[in-house]
Amino acid sequence: MDNIQLLYVGNIVSGKAAASSQILQFFMRVANLGYGKTVEVHWAGEDGVRRTVLADYCVTAGDGSEYWRAELRFQRQAKADLPGDIRFSLRLQHEGREYWDNNDGCQGYFCAAGSGGRTTGLVPVLNLSPLQGLGASQRSIPLKLAVDPGLAAEKVTVHWTLDDWHHVHKTSCRLQSGRRSATRSGYAGLHPVQHWSTNLKLDGAFRVQYSICCEGKEQTFWDNNAGQNYRLSRAPLKVMILNLHCYQEDDQDRKFWQIAKAVDELGADLVCLQEVAEHWNDGRGDWASNSANIINRRLKQPFHLYSDWSHLGFDKYREGVAILSRYPFERQEARYVSDSSDAYSIHSRKVVAASIDVPYIGTIDVFSAHLSWWEDGFRDQFQRLSEWADGRRGAEVAATLLCGDFNIAAGSLGYGLVVDGHRYEDQYLAANAPALFQQIFRVDDAHWRDRLADDYRIDYVFMNKDSGLRATSARVVFTEQDYGRVSDHCGYLLEFEPL
Repeated sequence: MDNIQLLYVGNIVSGKAAASSQILQFFMRVANLGYGKTVEVHWAGEDGVRRTVLADYCVTAGDGSEYWRAELRFQRQAKADLPGDIRFSLRLQHEGREYWDNNDGCQGYFCAAGSGGRTTGLVPVLNLSPLQGLGASQRSIPLKLAVDPGLAAEKVTVHWTLDDWHHVHKTSCRLQSGRRSATRSGYAGLHPVQHWSTNLKLDGAFRVQYSICCEGKEQTFWDNNAGQNYRLSRAPLKVMILNLHCYQEDDQDRKFWQIAKAVDELGADLVCLQEVAEHWNDGRGDWASNSANIINRRLKQPFHLYSDWSHLGFDKYREGVAILSRYPFERQEARYVSDSSDAYSIHSRKVVAASIDVPYIGTIDVFSAHLSWWEDGFRDQFQRLSEWADGRRGAEVAATLLCGDFNIAAGSLGYGLVVDGHRYEDQYLAANAPALFQQIFRVDDAHWRDRLADDYRIDYVFMNKDSGLRATSARVVFTEQDYGRVSDHCGYLLEFEPL
């Protein structure tokens, strides 16, 4: 394909006299040359004045090319006429080079006022309302399709599924405009188009896939997005974990701002914090100085917050753990999982837990934990934590996540205890090294420890293996290159979707 190609143009005039309006629409296919592209429409109306409008990225097609779109709306005013007939060309700029679609040197394209939609015929079926994803409150998908009349479509049907094709729905489209014929006449490379539309009812589904079937007398054409199907989903659940290091950092106030900025910009939904500190104040604490509370107040929209403390930390703080959630807590609980509950013992370890109803995913049980080193009681603490978590599981729980600082290195005896338990699995590994994850947690490779020799993590998100989620990505945050160091630990951000 050329690096930029016109697919569709619409020139729609509606209303009468002084109340008339005009809409110009441009859809184009652009080669995926890399980031930093600029896509423009250069056009002129009947006044002959050359103008430029920037196009916006829509979606990536199944073949790797991209769809871009520009739209202009005009209302007739006393001193300004509508553009009327238009002539236009397309320009792509990338890394100092430019590429044009000017209708093969024919001085651009022409589209008459009120001529409706026109196609170049390069894409037999074009989705005029492309979406990159499903909105948080979206319950349906309106589809408007531009169908090349060369297909002579008499029936257009959307085949779609909410569960990876285990169940298939079929929804018919309505012909809105354009004749049921194969006539392809036009001007300057543009041909009349058929407009078909429908609406897919999603209800509470997390994702949808669909393909389009166009049936004519002599042929049936399938548009399945180059074999990939059209796929849309809700935003994934984003879980962040971070050990805050109990006020031990220089320039702590600025770092609290950095953490809040990262939560906002990365779109975290759940944040599990460890070494959350507030002034000791003779054991009474001081909520105003609580580090989780400070971070939460600095978010653009404060989260729901649950925090509790375990012991005296660094001889001056109540040290504990916290959960911040975009969604309300349905149930919250705190327990010591250590042998000791002495507030003056560093070996006293309390965990906080919360049940959270995440839209389109279900109830998630989340635990924020800071356990002891292996030699200081990790075995018993993790056993109590996992038994507690398992005891909370019911049919309504979609997933159980044990999050935080476990003080066990990947490949260590403590990590082996988790592996050998066959209940909880390392989700950072699942997202970033799925083959290794399978060898360790599913195949039980006798030599798996050797393959984690260079993995020095002690912070994890462990998920119950019977959970209905899967980790789709995991990244390290709060490094020198990514929001800066804010603690003696890095943070981690993981994304989850339903199975």
